[in-house]
Amino acid sequence: MARVTIELPSAWTFSIDIPVRITDINYGNHLGNDSFLSILHEARMRWIHQHGWTELNIEKTGLIMIDIAVRFKAEAVFGDVLRVQLAPVEWSNLGFTLIYLATHAVTGAEVARAQSGMVFFDYATRRLTSMPAVFREKLGG
Repeated sequence: MARVTIELPSAWTFSIDIPVRITDINYGNHLGNDSFLSILHEARMRWIHQHGWTELNIEKTGLIMIDIAVRFKAEAVFGDVLRVQLAPVEWSNLGFTLIYLATHAVTGAEVARAQSGMVFFDYATRRLTSMPAVFREKLGG
């Protein structure tokens, strides 16, 4: 069976520690895949927010996810703290790929890696739009 392969970048542009909450635990008594996506969303929002933006307003344009792939490597349980690092790669006029790495904050052991396709979106016209120049300037794309 083919597995998702996600290449990690040589450098990370953002890192945040996020605790695994009791509501993130599934019936297998570990971090659920749906909750892991919420943790990635939290990390992405904090990365964007540090520049004074939101996903709905980056220089008057929005940002939406068009796809995501996750490769789990180990379990995380209630009380663990995940260090989530991210970096944008593969820039285009409309967007970029965002790579994530989640590790146990204490041991550094890898929990999962992910990548999401992110594109810019005009919520007023409901159409894709070009990446704002200031976004690319600030984030090095």
